[in-house]
Amino acid sequence: MNEKTEELRDIFTDVTDGEDTITESQEDTRGSLERDERSDEERLRSVVQQMRERYAFETPLSDDELITVARGFYDDRTDADLAAELAVHEDVIFDARLSLHLIDEDDADEIDLAVIRDREEDDAALAAEYDVSESQIRRHRRVAEAQTQSRTANDRYRDEFDSILADADITERMTTDVREDGLEDATEGMETDVDF
Repeated sequence: MNEKTEELRDIFTDVTDGEDTITESQEDTRGSLERDERSDEERLRSVVQQMRERYAFETPLSDDELITVARGFYDDRTDADLAAELAVHEDVIFDARLSLHLIDEDDADEIDLAVIRDREEDDAALAAEYDVSESQIRRHRRVAEAQTQSRTANDRYRDEFDSILADADITERMTTDVREDGLEDATEGMETDVDF
């Protein structure tokens, strides 16, 4: 070691309280699409509980039922389907879905939510202006409120749902594709039309 290297080593050991090293050992691990050791169900429950605490939203649905709503949203099930399954009114599903920041493109496609968000007129005035019912205006305002809430949280919860539910679907499709491709490679050139 030259003099400068020794000097730097001494400074390093002084700064790190005499530790010779601050690196941690690394393991050789195989790649995986999974980043979390918890099951999808545990991860979903954690997200739902965090959202309940943070936003204190009121819903007659249990955590398990909210997880069903989230799963249904990613499976492209309608609010009506989920309402029938959970034996509740469709509006309960709609409110629960928005409380979970799960907003569908069709939730307010006729009205510019950015405009609705900033308007102070009552529902009747906006309904007349946009030629829709007051209940539709209330619905659109609820969607706008959920969007604002989600954006304020940097879409963190929506991203969590995406990573759990959308990634699970991708993982399933990829593993199925890999199995099918492997089977094709293994059976390539084999005679399959054989009479016994």
